[in-house]
Order: sequence, then structure tokens, then C-alpha cells
Amino acid sequence: MGVSEARPSTSAPTVLRMILGRRLQDMRVAAGASLEDAAKALRVKTLTIRRLEKAEVALKPLYVEKLLETFGPDRQEIIEFVELAEQANKPGWWHSYRDAVPSWFTAYVSLESGAKTLRTYEPQYVTGLLQTRDYAHAVLRGGLPNGTEEELTRRVEVRLARQSLLEREDAPTLWVVMEEAVLHKAVGSPQIMREQIEQLLEVSERPHISLDIVPFAAGAHVGACAPFTYFRFEEPELPDIVYSELLSASVYLDQRADVVSHLEAHSRMALLTSSEDSRALLNRMRKEYS
Repeated sequence: MGVSEARPSTSAPTVLRMILGRRLQDMRVAAGASLEDAAKALRVKTLTIRRLEKAEVALKPLYVEKLLETFGPDRQEIIEFVELAEQANKPGWWHSYRDAVPSWFTAYVSLESGAKTLRTYEPQYVTGLLQTRDYAHAVLRGGLPNGTEEELTRRVEVRLARQSLLEREDAPTLWVVMEEAVLHKAVGSPQIMREQIEQLLEVSERPHISLDIVPFAAGAHVGACAPFTYFRFEEPELPDIVYSELLSASVYLDQRADVVSHLEAHSRMALLTSSEDSRALLNRMRKEYS
């Protein structure tokens, strides 16, 4: 499938599954039922109920229906809930790229597709949602030195397909904070870097995208850490979530203290520069790559 054909929808199955899991938990608690009570109703272990409520497994319609009958909502509500569970189990647009999207990354793509606000910090590379095709190819080539050209092409297609969420009518707000080092790291040829910088200049003018570049002159600061992305959702059932990635592991954080510390770091870094200074820096770097 070509990139022009891969238009991600706003549907995000993992996000919907999280919402329904939270609602199942709320209904159980409201009914005065324990995890053990729910487990007995399904004749499963309490761990299974816990995993259903935490969206760690698919919502089997038969399980959902039996639980709701136990918790006591009316029949119409049960029917509607089961229909949503079936929808949540449908594969997302990224399923067609399952050969190029690691299983651990599908949750990220779903959160990204369903978020209303995205805030990201990137110390090494331009964030994936703003990369050009050639820049993305060069980045992925560096990270997959033994990958075939076909594998690289598929991964580039996934990255570009993800970007279509910024073109939606209900596009999320994206706030990117990057280090100046990103612009000095020559990824690919000077032409690739120049085209990437030109794209950053173009997208920074869009009303729903903010781009702040922390200059070298800022010195040591709170954000000298691993890259991370913060997700906020419209649905009240979902907590704010932070995703952080290391060399050999990644982690999703939803505890309030962890989320707040990342938000504060992002805000503090943004105060080290301005949109005007960031654009001026981009224009200077564009000339350097001419």
C-alpha cells in the first residue's frame, strides 16, 4: 500500500479499549462488586478481570456481556457497550503495517491517534510527526544498519502515515521542544537537512503546532534527559499519559507525580526560548545547509 492510500482514521482501538476498561471498573465498583465477585461470574482468575479493566487484553464480547449482566445496567446499555467492545477489538489503520510496526509500538500509535494534546521533547532528532520522507529514511537507516531497503521503506511509510493526524479537521495540538543539537546533527545530506528545516519552518506557522528549540546558550537545564511524549485525551475516563523511550526499553507513565514532573520539565524548557528565536535559529541553520 502506498503512503497516499494509507490515511489513518481517527479510530484508536487501544484508546477505546482503555475507556471501556475504565467504565467496566466504575460499573463494578458502583455495583459493590469486588474483583473476586467479577472473576466468579466469569469463572476466571481475578488477574483476568484486572487485565480487562486495565485494557491489557482484548474485551471479549461474551465476557463483557456477562459482567454487565452481573453489574446490573439495563439491556440497552449492555447492547451498546458490547457493540463498542467489538469496535475496540477491530484492528487500527496500523494493522496493515504489522510487518513494520513492532507489537510494543502499536499502543503508542493508538495513543497518538486518539490524543487531543501532544507535547514532546526531542534531544536527538526531529520528532517523527514532523520528519520529511528523506530525513525519516536516514534516521531509520542509522537505527537499522542491517535492515533491508524494503524494511526501511515500510517503516518510513508508517512514519509518514502517522503524520496525517495533523491534517485532520480535529487535529490534536502538538507542542514540540527540541534541542539545538538536533539541527546540527547532519542526518543524511545537506539537502536533506535543508528540506527538513524548511518543513519545520512551514509547520511552525500552523495554529495547532508549536515548535520551541532550546539553544546551546541555555546551558544545563532540567530537560537534559531521554525523549518523551505526553498525551492528553478528551475522554474523562483516560488519565494523562507520558511515554519515554530508552535504548533498550520504553515505559508508559500515568501516575500523577510522574506525569506532572514531565509536564513541568517541558514547560521549563519552553521558557528557555521563544517561537521567534526558534524560527530565527531555523533560518540561520537553513543557510548553513545551502
